[in-house]
Amino acid sequence: MRVMGVDPGLTRCGVGVVEGAPGKRLHLVHVSVVRTDAAEDHALRLLGVERGIEALMDELRPDAVAVERVFSQHNVRTVMGTAQAAGIAMLAAARRGLPVALHTPSEAKAAVTGNGRADKAQVTAMVTRLLSLETAPRPADAADALALAICHVWRGSAQRRLARAQVSRIEQAARAERERLAARNGTAPGGPSRGGSVQ
Repeated sequence: MRVMGVDPGLTRCGVGVVEGAPGKRLHLVHVSVVRTDAAEDHALRLLGVERGIEALMDELRPDAVAVERVFSQHNVRTVMGTAQAAGIAMLAAARRGLPVALHTPSEAKAAVTGNGRADKAQVTAMVTRLLSLETAPRPADAADALALAICHVWRGSAQRRLARAQVSRIEQAARAERERLAARNGTAPGGPSRGGSVQ
């Protein structure tokens, strides 16, 4: 499975792509940062983020996209820009029919370090180790994007299995209910009444 992790931001938007599966070795496909100039018009910065993410999605063709879930911060202006960049990543994925997952920073940290409160240095060190990289990905936004991708490779498959199991249970319950109603009405599920004829 190839997952693109996006650590959203207006000035630096981290993008990391990882291939792998739970219990198997992870491979780095790509890591970079989409940058915009803080002095530029806000709308143009959003356009720059969109163009950068769209180009990488077209080039790298991920199977899924994991975006950091934006949470409230004291700096409202910062969180607004981050949320807008996250929305752009989600929209770009939706245009391509790609599944999108949101992971909190603590979920990504816990996935790669075992500690949901790990600092950026610890996350970067573990990402470097897990992907067998010779040098640590820089800046921290790039390492965070890779952590999100790793988190989704490991946790996303479990979530998909649970979702499939839930759908299966719902389908089984619906089938059982149809059979119960058919038995009560004296009909086969989806068929005509016993003793009746099809006109």
